[in-house]
Amino acid sequence: MLRVKQLADGVHQLRGFPPNAINVYLLGDVLVDAASRHAERRILRELDGRALSAHVVTHAHPDHQGSSHAVCARRGVPLWCGEADAAAIESGRLAERQPRHPINRLSERAFAGPGHSVARRLREGDEVGDFAVLETPGHSAGHIALWRERDRTLILGDVLFGCHPLTGIPGLHEPPGFFTPDPARNRESARRLASLEPALALFGHGPPLRDGRALAAFVALLGD
Repeated sequence: MLRVKQLADGVHQLRGFPPNAINVYLLGDVLVDAASRHAERRILRELDGRALSAHVVTHAHPDHQGSSHAVCARRGVPLWCGEADAAAIESGRLAERQPRHPINRLSERAFAGPGHSVARRLREGDEVGDFAVLETPGHSAGHIALWRERDRTLILGDVLFGCHPLTGIPGLHEPPGFFTPDPARNRESARRLASLEPALALFGHGPPLRDGRALAAFVALLGD
C-alpha cells in the first residue's frame, strides 16, 4: 500500500506530480476528484488495499474527472457529482459546458476520460461521509464543495486556486476566466465559503491552507 498524506481526521491527500498541482483526496472511503486520465495507474496504485465506497467529482472539468471512469469501473464503486454537472459527466463532452476557448477543447482532448453513469446527483445539504454538500456554482454549473463543521475542514474544488494556475507558485487566485462560465457567480460562491472561516481549506490546485483569515482577506478584495 502506498502512503498517502493525512491532513485531518479521516482526510488524506493522494500523491501527485508535481506535488499539489492537481489534487485528489480521500475522505474516509470516498475518493474526491480523479485528476486527468494520465493519473489512472497512480491513483489505482495508491488506492490498492484501501476500502472504497464511492467516488465524488467536485465539477465536470477534465483535470478532475479524467480517471473517474477507470476508478469506478476497476473498483466497482458509484460516481457522484453535483446535479447540474451530471449530464456532462455522463456524456464526457466537457468542453461544451465551458466557455468557447481553444484551451478548453485542447484540455478535453488531452486530459478528459470517458463519460460514466452518475449514480447520485448531489444537492445542497446532502451528506458525503461526515461532510455536507454545498452548491458552489460558477466555475461550473454544478460545482460542489464539501464542508465538515466539527473541525472546519473545507474541500472547495476550484472555486479558488491555492496556487498560480501557470507557475504553480503557492498563493490564492481566482480560477482563470476561460475555464469559468460565470465568474460573478463563482465570486459569490467564494464569498460564501470564506464566510465559513475554515480552519483547513483544501483546493483542487495548490497546497492546503490553514489560515481562514488569509482566505477571507483575499475574497474581500474580489469585485462583483
